[in-house]
Amino acid sequence: MKNNTRKSPKTPAPAPVKPTSASTKLAAAKSPRATTLKVTTAAAAMPAVKGQAPVVIAPKPDTVVATKIIAQIDIGFGNILYVRGSGGGLSWDQGLAMENATADQWRITLGKTTQPVTFKFLVNDLTWSAGEDYVIEPGSTVTLVPTF
Repeated sequence: MKNNTRKSPKTPAPAPVKPTSASTKLAAAKSPRATTLKVTTAAAAMPAVKGQAPVVIAPKPDTVVATKIIAQIDIGFGNILYVRGSGGGLSWDQGLAMENATADQWRITLGKTTQPVTFKFLVNDLTWSAGEDYVIEPGSTVTLVPTF
């Protein structure tokens, strides 16, 4: 018995597509402004419409910054220094443990914030430091010497 099915000619595989950056796409556009625009990220450029300049969306400036607190105090072997407060991810209800950098230095980097940070130190998250609450600006790095 004869097979009557026809073989179709093989179609060539499509040529591989090379990734192009947003700046390459902008330069390829026929707009005279396309070569003068500066694109910082690929997501920042919108495709150009024929006869119009491409639309570029500038990224928002990063106004949220991390805050670093350093405490210069020896609280004794086996104890941990904590910090409680408001702003930068702090809470007045539960403390965040600080990192013991040296025998008499404790550090913590708080979450990014745009608001001032108010805080106080605690030994073992139980005993509050003496004096008023500390208040520092976002993005600050401060070294303090608390007393208990």
